Amino acid sequence: MQGYIININSVKDEDLIVTILTESNLYTTYRFYGARHSIIHVGFKIDFELETNLKSSIPRLKDVIQIGYPWIQDAQKLYSWQRFIKLFYPHLKDVEEIEEFYFNLLDTLAHKMVKQNPKRAIIENYVQLCEHEGRLHTEYECLLCEEIIENDISLVRSFLPTHAKCSYSKRFSINKIKELFEEKSSLQLSDEEVEYLWDILLQGL
Repeated sequence: MQGYIININSVKDEDLIVTILTESNLYTTYRFYGARHSIIHVGFKIDFELETNLKSSIPRLKDVIQIGYPWIQDAQKLYSWQRFIKLFYPHLKDVEEIEEFYFNLLDTLAHKMVKQNPKRAIIENYVQLCEHEGRLHTEYECLLCEEIIENDISLVRSFLPTHAKCSYSKRFSINKIKELFEEKSSLQLSDEEVEYLWDILLQGL
């Protein structure tokens, strides 16, 4: 089967606990240390097998083959990708059976990043995630004062909308945010604005 590594924890003797997101499950697996084993990192897409053992409560990860991306040698893209992938673990860690949406979202993003700026691509896909989970607020009502936002808008964690005067945070043209939320496009946003949204995203999915 195939999946994305979203978390790795070291245990005794350099063994690893590896969490893998597949199309329908979130697997917590045990990876024995060994020189012949392929190197694995958070963010890697892998083909793998699981071996169950009555002596262990979690399956053993084996026969791992990395499935590469065209941009895997691009340090900037890989770093941004890994920071985004790491956010999925706290977001999904209490779930076992999940919708294929999350796996497909990462597949789509991996392809978009071939040609697109990584942070812009990730932000656009994060908006899709929020929409899927029913957390995208396209009524543009301020989280703090509960009044409609008509002109400049600010966003806080989870891209929740506020008035700039209410949250004392960066102002955006509401038309730019509407294009992001409704068209899933960051085209109108400046690089500085993308960096600001990226910092918000890193606070957690």
